[in-house]
Amino acid sequence: MRQFPIFLTVQDRPVLIAGGGEAAARKLRLLLKADAWVTVVAPDANDEILDLFEAGDIDWQARAFQPEDLAGVVLAYGATGIDAVDRQVATAARKAGVPVNVVDRPDLSDFITPAIIDRAPITVAVSSGGTAPVLARGVKAAIERLLHPNLGRLAVFAERFRGAVKAVVPGSRARLRFWDAFFDGPIAARVLTGDETGAAEDMLSYVNRRGLEQDGIVHIVGAGPGAADLITLRGQRLLEQADVIVHDRLVGDGVLDLARRDADRIDVGKAPGRHPVPQDKINDILIAEARLGKRVVRLKGGDPFVFGRGGEELQALNAAGIRAEVVPGITAATACAAATGIPLTHRGHASAVTFVTGHLAREKGGDGGAPNVDWAALARSGATLAVYMGIGGAGVIANDLSRHGLADTPVAVIENGTRPDQRVFTGQVHDLDALVRANGITGPALIVIGDVAALTDVSTVTGGLAPLAAAM
Repeated sequence: MRQFPIFLTVQDRPVLIAGGGEAAARKLRLLLKADAWVTVVAPDANDEILDLFEAGDIDWQARAFQPEDLAGVVLAYGATGIDAVDRQVATAARKAGVPVNVVDRPDLSDFITPAIIDRAPITVAVSSGGTAPVLARGVKAAIERLLHPNLGRLAVFAERFRGAVKAVVPGSRARLRFWDAFFDGPIAARVLTGDETGAAEDMLSYVNRRGLEQDGIVHIVGAGPGAADLITLRGQRLLEQADVIVHDRLVGDGVLDLARRDADRIDVGKAPGRHPVPQDKINDILIAEARLGKRVVRLKGGDPFVFGRGGEELQALNAAGIRAEVVPGITAATACAAATGIPLTHRGHASAVTFVTGHLAREKGGDGGAPNVDWAALARSGATLAVYMGIGGAGVIANDLSRHGLADTPVAVIENGTRPDQRVFTGQVHDLDALVRANGITGPALIVIGDVAALTDVSTVTGGLAPLAAAM
């Protein structure tokens, strides 16, 4: 490592910036966040610096830099962009024993200003040692996506209870175990969601029990359409924290790879005509695991509340007195459409879209049941139809819609949407069943019906998200 990483306290301490342009302003913003008292020395200053000076937040000396400006300061920045002046600042600072940073000149700098992730009081700094600052910013962005926006609030919350925990949990090792369990537990999760009042009530009970047990929580999380990078950031964070993951068949392996390695995994997936774990049993599993004090993620393909039976699970958890949170996911209709360049709505083609299940259509004529879908009304609506779970009932769907005037309407069948093995086939409603059979489509697949289905260029869709040009 080229530099020794250190966090320096500059609160209410003098810092000098030589320069009055954008480079100087960027340093100024960071220093003001740390409550430094900043003096800017420059013949001219931009509007941002002038506004801060007029508000009394900084001092500005409207003149050229002088070595005497370094008297008493703890840090100095050269940000003029003029080589001779910045060299003068660096030389004078070193002579005065003041650490100096010259913007974009690591050869003239004693320290590097890193890329900063601010979750005050939690701070993460990333540096490339001045070799590749753009790369450092990319690393910062990747880390920032993983850190909850309320992480700082969690640190402040924990600080409030440090004294109480020390009073009732004797011994440093026991307290370490206590805090390990706390930060990985449901009370901390509750703080992160913003419910600090409820978390404080739980924390008081938890402290009094010395952390011996905690109430569990179930997060019903939408995994998205299959591609691992289409799960939400919140969903990813919860997978990393989960003790137990109860997952469906349609959840991609890449998504499960994001989970904690030591988390228990329970497969409750359903396939067409095969439901080894009935819904009531799934509800029982979620309730039982939560009552053991575990953090449970119920991971569902797509969005939990779009043909995912997430509503039934939430009702069961509420009835059992189990805390639960729903984390939405990208649903198959929007994801598959984007991946194949099909706009679900498009001026001149469709002003609305309807999500509909084709699942019950397969039972028509089988046991006397009838689909609870009004295909006649949908045919009249002029909306794009996004049909979930319709592969097995493709023939019934095609016949019903053809009878109501949509026989020649464009249709697209998207199998394994957003995944590397994605396939898309287009045709017309009247030959939907033949299209499915001829191409051996078994699912998971989405059927898009409407004029917009003809807007995709199948030749450009090979897997994953469609090229930008194909979607325009």
